[in-house]
Amino acid sequence: MDSNFISFPVTDFKRSKQQVLSWANQFSTCCFLDNHQYHFNHNSYECVAGVGAAAFIELKAGTALQELQQFQEKHDGWLFGHLGYDLKNEVESLVSQNPDYLGFPDLFFFAPQTVILLNKDELFIAADNAAIATQVFTALSDITLAEPSAADSNHITFQSRFSKQAYIETIEKLRGHILRGDCYEINFCQEFFAENAAIDPVYVYQALSKISPSPFAAFYKIRNKYLLCASPERYLKKDGATIISQPIKGTGSRNLADAGADDLQKAQLYNSAKDRSENVMVVDLVRNDLSKICQEGSVEVEELFGIYSFPQVHQMISTISGTLQPSLSFTAIIEKTFPMGSMTGAPKKRVMDLIEEYETVKRGIFSGALGYIKPGGDFDFNVVIRSILYNKASGYLSYLVGSGITFYSNAADEYEECLLKATAIKKVFM
Repeated sequence: MDSNFISFPVTDFKRSKQQVLSWANQFSTCCFLDNHQYHFNHNSYECVAGVGAAAFIELKAGTALQELQQFQEKHDGWLFGHLGYDLKNEVESLVSQNPDYLGFPDLFFFAPQTVILLNKDELFIAADNAAIATQVFTALSDITLAEPSAADSNHITFQSRFSKQAYIETIEKLRGHILRGDCYEINFCQEFFAENAAIDPVYVYQALSKISPSPFAAFYKIRNKYLLCASPERYLKKDGATIISQPIKGTGSRNLADAGADDLQKAQLYNSAKDRSENVMVVDLVRNDLSKICQEGSVEVEELFGIYSFPQVHQMISTISGTLQPSLSFTAIIEKTFPMGSMTGAPKKRVMDLIEEYETVKRGIFSGALGYIKPGGDFDFNVVIRSILYNKASGYLSYLVGSGITFYSNAADEYEECLLKATAIKKVFM
């Protein structure tokens, strides 16, 4: 633990988490990250929050990563923030012309006024001295946890940008591109949205977390824009000289009423030739990305086709790691690996062109990455999926879901997989 963190005892872990979230939401900028006590490979903190912006950087793609590097050099403490999907335009000289209804910046990072770490027994507050840390802890402890307001959250009807038939026709066009050799696999996403929506973001995040607790969950607020995230996927983690990526490809339904049937569905996912094919393609893509930043011969697949169970779905997750080349900056690492291969397909540049052509809205923060950079340069970022996006000023509410398309994909099955991935989000608004 860093020396400037002051420790306080925790007697009620769940209540302390709620108090941290409630306190953080009083600020115009905050990032609350929760792993919901999942214990996967390469664990990070149980819960970490950056609250208040002592300084921030907010940019469109162009020279954003270069400017982030300069910002990071000026602020060598903790940084929290996101990399929007459309930073692809800077990394690969692409364009984004689809409409953007949410308005998240392509890149946003902030140096927090307060950093809080929480585990079952202790709460740590970063502060210049014990008196300031005690003031923050007292403010947290004094919060009365009233039930958040459901507002109109349970009465929202979402519209789809694609009818089922239009989706199926689009998938067939993408399969045509694969047949012609334009690409091998493409992640195609569709949006569900509501307009003039009034929700309580804290209520919706807590409801989503209750239905679908996930290891890379987040409540993220930039003024009037909110990301309410239940992501199970890690983009990148740096731990010393080691870099780790954990892409997901392969989704199976669960049967919580019958343990035997659930185990069978888990085995079917593990043995699925289609899902293994998708997973190994993205593993090869990530290995190639990591090889650009890692020492020769150090990139390895720690786990291939790992099956992990979540409340709504089983997921096929692989873990790839490597030893970084010396003295690489955060932005140099991002330039060679972003966006996450599981959210593009292969080859990356060509499929991102096709994504722009066939999808109907700008992805924005969706399928980008959210996380933190620690003092000294270690970091951890998720992949922004299974998420609710909300612009409180305009009332625009949205979620996107996608799946990996190969030549062997069945379009109707891919549509159903999208609906399966959105199960937890739909339950929040039922």
